[in-house]
Amino acid sequence: MKKEKAQKILNKTKNDYNRIANDFSNKRNYLPPDIIALEEYLESGDKVLDFGCGNGRFSELAKKKEAGYVGVDISSKMIEAAQQRYPKEEFLVVDPFSLPFPSRTFDKVFCLAVLHHLPGKEMRLRFLQEAYRVLRPGGKLVLTVWYLWNKPEMMREIVKYGVFSLMGIESLDFGDVLIPFKDAEGEVMVKRYLHCFTKKELQVTVKEAGFEVVHQEVQSRGTRKVNENLLIIAKR
Repeated sequence: MKKEKAQKILNKTKNDYNRIANDFSNKRNYLPPDIIALEEYLESGDKVLDFGCGNGRFSELAKKKEAGYVGVDISSKMIEAAQQRYPKEEFLVVDPFSLPFPSRTFDKVFCLAVLHHLPGKEMRLRFLQEAYRVLRPGGKLVLTVWYLWNKPEMMREIVKYGVFSLMGIESLDFGDVLIPFKDAEGEVMVKRYLHCFTKKELQVTVKEAGFEVVHQEVQSRGTRKVNENLLIIAKR
């Protein structure tokens, strides 16, 4: 993907999340099983970065484990929602490719359902390299993306947008789609950019950023089998 197109999509993603921040936060006012399952990767005394924190709900788990927590996001409205919900925690609006922290600051970086919203291989690699920079030697990246290749409706969307790209209607990479976010009344508010990672692609991308992948699995997001994440644990 060309840099100009990737930047345009990133700007759209930021604006989309600013627009849907309240609705998004209200729909995510609890810790789901897939996030609770990540408690095993937290230790008391850890200094933790929540990279793409959304409404900050992961801070609940960090607090439970007595870990230090900082949440950052590209969306100012999502940070406002996080600050309102968790006023005692630290949240910052950031440039995700130039974090305001010294190198080797954090023991753990959690990046949950974020990477798939970044357009283009180059931008995703820069994001992961910044996560690598702020981790201490031996520190761990805990990363999830939605796993959508087992969902027939998403396969149709991938094919559709692939055809659109060939026709010049949408200049997206293969595996890129636009998915609707609906409000409480079922009205579409925005169509969010999403890259559908394969298992191999995600592992290769993380390794290219300098990490050592120590674990990868398909993780359930709920009761429906097709609602799944790809989970990677990687070491600096």
